[in-house]
Amino acid sequence: MASKEDLYQQFVEKAQLVSAKVSSIANEDDALEYVINLCGEKEACQLLASGCEADLSDKAEALCDAKQKKVIAAPGLKADLYKKLSAQAKKAGFDCIESGMRDHLAGIDIGFTFAEYGIADTGTLMLDCPGEELRLATMVSEFHVCVLPKSKIKANSYAVEKMMLTRMKKTPDYLAFITGASRTADIERVLALGVHGPLELHILILED
Repeated sequence: MASKEDLYQQFVEKAQLVSAKVSSIANEDDALEYVINLCGEKEACQLLASGCEADLSDKAEALCDAKQKKVIAAPGLKADLYKKLSAQAKKAGFDCIESGMRDHLAGIDIGFTFAEYGIADTGTLMLDCPGEELRLATMVSEFHVCVLPKSKIKANSYAVEKMMLTRMKKTPDYLAFITGASRTADIERVLALGVHGPLELHILILED
């Protein structure tokens, strides 16, 4: 049987092969710091309003050129952790939301989540997403940051079969399997990232 360290190494290797960015963190506070720093470094999402291509007044032109505030979506976090993240985001000048994802479908910069399991042989994250807010946060954000406890890395999907069978008896339920950033090669077989989901996936391995 593979050791915890062997599973960790395999998971990192497989995740990086599908363009995931993997880092190790010591605690949850490190995860919050990572999210805030990443949000600060990236360009803000920008929604081009209909009509901005036309000749407009100076006031309207200024509105079209303005970038919206950066948004961190963190549904499903523990209350104390969300409170910390929200306070840090406010200090940095970002919005932090845990609901209302449909009001930000073109402007979520960071989706921040916790994985239930990691699957080593494919570098896959497994998230329990029973609610729409969490599903949207993982799909419409430009960057998805996900915390994975090291002890939750399993060898393969068979190792989580018992848990899955139990969950399938509970409705409604939704288990998401996420492997790397969103990608497609539908258009002339040219690989493109971020078309159907996040442009980048950042996995933070939490020592536990």
